[in-house]
Amino acid sequence: MKNLRIYFSVSLVVVALFSQSCQKNEVIEQKADTGILPERFKVDIPTSLSSNQSKIKSASVSNADTIKGNEIYKHLNFFIAVGEGASDIVEKIIGSIALYQINRPMVISYQSDDDNRVKNLVVKENVEYNGRQWKYMLTITDAASEGETDGGKGMQILWNPSPIEGIAILRPYNIDRVKNLSSLDAIFRIEYSEVPTNEYDSHMVVEIANLPMPDARIDQFALHSMKMFVGKKGDVVDVYGNSDHPNAKFFTESTGFDWAFTASGFIAENIGVAEVGLPPCTLDKNDRKVILEDYSIKSVLSKQINDWFYGVYGVHIDANDLSQYLQNADAPGYFNNGGFVSAGTSPDAKYNALSNRIKLLTPFNPKLVNELAIDFK
Repeated sequence: MKNLRIYFSVSLVVVALFSQSCQKNEVIEQKADTGILPERFKVDIPTSLSSNQSKIKSASVSNADTIKGNEIYKHLNFFIAVGEGASDIVEKIIGSIALYQINRPMVISYQSDDDNRVKNLVVKENVEYNGRQWKYMLTITDAASEGETDGGKGMQILWNPSPIEGIAILRPYNIDRVKNLSSLDAIFRIEYSEVPTNEYDSHMVVEIANLPMPDARIDQFALHSMKMFVGKKGDVVDVYGNSDHPNAKFFTESTGFDWAFTASGFIAENIGVAEVGLPPCTLDKNDRKVILEDYSIKSVLSKQINDWFYGVYGVHIDANDLSQYLQNADAPGYFNNGGFVSAGTSPDAKYNALSNRIKLLTPFNPKLVNELAIDFK
């Protein structure tokens, strides 16, 4: 079983793309007066669900032949943090352009402090998009690239100011061609709303597509695309979604996995519960049972380990050894601000309401996330 631990540890490589922009402790400075610009554009996620679990000491079983819970869930926590970080980037850009006193329809040009290129900023009023009317639309383009296929568009925000609701589309390459030189086609879309519904006081949907895919030998778990919903109701935050990894593989030669997840957390207590499936990227299903139960972490890894063991030794691995090794993969996983706490069984009654909430949440169709496409207006 020690050999299996080494194989698994080698396989779990944390995605680093855009990590500098997605750090949870990054301070986003905005002017006190943002004019007509939206003051907020994100729903904060409890750190119990979005911190880097690989750097946290696990409170789970530490038997030498049991993989730690933080090792199992570190990808999930990081991918949630990447999604939240995309909205952080939008807020940071809003804060940086607020100094131009965006308070009416206008057209200005400025030289970017990031890549020293001239950017054009246009604000229009009363714009239609996706069958809806929006009070304002702001577009930033890379001036020298406006004749190219993408129009040089780096960012577009459509919003209504009160209550705040809007859509932001961001192509980092056209905002900063120095930092994002290797990410020419990467594009984000963040939908944010403070219009209350029966389910949530505020919510956001984060989509990321066309992230660069390095050679699988360098990073076989590279993130290609993702889609994530975050909803806040009082002290509770629900999160569900998928991250797509076409080159991902574990113990066998099978490649292409989707991290499908549902999670819920209490903000004040900073605790959370999560359930994760590992379906194929091309799975064309919307059913919660199929995505999260048939392809649960434990089911997928059990099969992978069994197949690998049989291929190497010609026999199947002892069922008791395998069960012990993967006991922290039992669903759901329980977390606090110190990381993973336990698996399968609630460690405390205070988690029960969260356990019940995630049963009502379903990730997106993996195939649709794999084929995700985002365009500007």
